[in-house]
Amino acid sequence: MSDEPNARDPIGEDARVDALEKRLKAAREREAERSRPGNSEADASYRMGNRVLAELLGGLIGGALIGWVIDRFAGTSPWGLLVMLFLGIVVAFRNIIRIANRRSD
Repeated sequence: MSDEPNARDPIGEDARVDALEKRLKAAREREAERSRPGNSEADASYRMGNRVLAELLGGLIGGALIGWVIDRFAGTSPWGLLVMLFLGIVVAFRNIIRIANRRSD
């Protein structure tokens, strides 16, 4: 390294370092622009998707669980499970439709 002619020059005067600093600054600015909290449309869509998924899974799992409990205590296997699973699906889709209609307004 000491054989190079610019070995004792300050680092700030090296053109490669200056170019690297400019590229890093540009990359930081692009990242700050991309991750700015003002992009609430994507956040709102993400939250709505999570809510739809939670409604769907909650309806299915809740209906199946309640139906299984009814079958277990009433001895009506598998009819309680099937009826409550169907009702859970209906309720889940009704809630998803309500969410979709509310967001379009």
